[in-house]
Amino acid sequence: MSDRLAPAFAAVAGVPVDPVVRRSQHADFQSDAALGLARRLGRPPRAVAEEVRERAELADLCAAVEVSGPGFLNLTVADRTLAGMVSALAVDPRLGVPVVAEPETVVVDYSAPNVAKEMHVGHLRSTVIGDAAARTLEWLGHRVSRANHLGDWGTPFGMLIEHLVDLGETEAAQELSMGDLDTFYTAARAKFDGDDAFRERSRARVVALQGGDPATLRLWRLLVAQSESYFLTVYDLLDVTLSRADFRGESSYHDLLAPTVGELDRLGLLRRSDGAECVFPPGSVGRDGEPLPLIVRKSDGGYGYPATDLAALRHRTGALGATRLLYVVGLPQRRHFEMVFAVAAQAGWLTPPARAEHVGFGSILGADGRMLRSRAGGSVKLVGLLTEAVERATALARERNPELDEGEAAEVGRAVGIGAIKFADLSGDRHKDYVLDWERMLALDGNTAPYLQYAYSRIRSLFRRAGTDVRPDAEVSLADPAERALAVELVGFAAVVDAVAGSLEFHHLAAYLHRLAAAFSAFYERCPVLRAEGPVRESRLVLCDLTARVLHQGLHLLGIRTPERL
Repeated sequence: MSDRLAPAFAAVAGVPVDPVVRRSQHADFQSDAALGLARRLGRPPRAVAEEVRERAELADLCAAVEVSGPGFLNLTVADRTLAGMVSALAVDPRLGVPVVAEPETVVVDYSAPNVAKEMHVGHLRSTVIGDAAARTLEWLGHRVSRANHLGDWGTPFGMLIEHLVDLGETEAAQELSMGDLDTFYTAARAKFDGDDAFRERSRARVVALQGGDPATLRLWRLLVAQSESYFLTVYDLLDVTLSRADFRGESSYHDLLAPTVGELDRLGLLRRSDGAECVFPPGSVGRDGEPLPLIVRKSDGGYGYPATDLAALRHRTGALGATRLLYVVGLPQRRHFEMVFAVAAQAGWLTPPARAEHVGFGSILGADGRMLRSRAGGSVKLVGLLTEAVERATALARERNPELDEGEAAEVGRAVGIGAIKFADLSGDRHKDYVLDWERMLALDGNTAPYLQYAYSRIRSLFRRAGTDVRPDAEVSLADPAERALAVELVGFAAVVDAVAGSLEFHHLAAYLHRLAAAFSAFYERCPVLRAEGPVRESRLVLCDLTARVLHQGLHLLGIRTPERL
């Protein structure tokens, strides 16, 4: 419809105009572009809308095109057109979503835990949002490189390696393999703060590490390897696609730091400020109105996070040839990334078609509206949060369906519990904070993962009872309004996926899936499927099967499983 309306609007305006076609409560779709165009042309909006209606070639698409209100165009799809589109989707393995014509190399930087520290609830949003981005862009045909930017380098590793030496490699490896990273780190920090001799040894160990001392590097690799194994157990529980091959520690860019800063110097971008080497990106000013520097090398000669981020970006656009860089990091880091991207553009490392995006997000809050904390006041461990979700969901599964055996109940509990956590995160505007509410997240009604999973399992149950497979090529008829409403939702899947791939605002996909499940529920209550006969039964089975496939694929893009039984 947008493609058909665009030439009509252009003819009226004399320039290209976005028709701004949206879903509507008053028709299937609505365009309100005539209102804005009328102001530019100095004409009555209804007159503009009428002229567009007369010029647009919509006879084969629409049963009705009406001008309403101050100048809206209300568009009702012809039943035969809608039925034809549903039939086309039914035989399309990609559900109407094409592979992109020009695939890009995309780097998705997400999760980013620190070696020798346990993952906490603060890592959840980056991991879940980043994984949804990677899944979606990959399904569309882009070449996706996942980059898990581990904190595995720097001064803290001096004290961590010395603590490992004190414990002995065998005992330290056992403690780390049990996932008790916080205890290990806390003990090392306590000795560093309270023991002068240990502190001096730690500082000497940092020098040895940065100097490439073989014995020190071997101990450091032990720390990293044990931490990575722990991270992978968390990713497995969370059901995300990150693997060992995706770890990209800060250390991997260590040898690129000096060349990166050297190139900034050759380009004339470096300035000394209070002994540090800085770049002053244009437009970056502090609250006092003074220029704000990005410090790439500190006064003691060490490199900070900006240097590592610039080296990584330079590597990604240069060596990897990436044209889209996504940094899935909390909103408090917005200014930092704005400055890094600005400096990279100044240096010529980030030029069109390459672009970088900070995919920012808010915080997870407790019931009191404050940052989610443990009872002791510390950070909530991610494993504990995920385990609690699975336990709650498993108990609900046993309660609601006693016929499930222990294995089935455990599998359903994991799918529902982890799905509930992910959907709660992805179903809201990522820029906003949200409250962790177990009762709401695990509810079988409302905008929740269990509601969508239940809709899917209900359809699968219907086919088990039917004792037959769907005929995808069966003729689709839309005689009942509930059939038609479901069809309208089904044909909207491709547009939603396309929009989300650009915006990375996954709450739009979540909202679409909820509308689809609600439309199916209304259809299921109103339109008998198994009791229907002949062509009507075949048509309704097509609608059911297509709904299940779209729910399955849409939830898969969000990283959520769809159990056959619930």
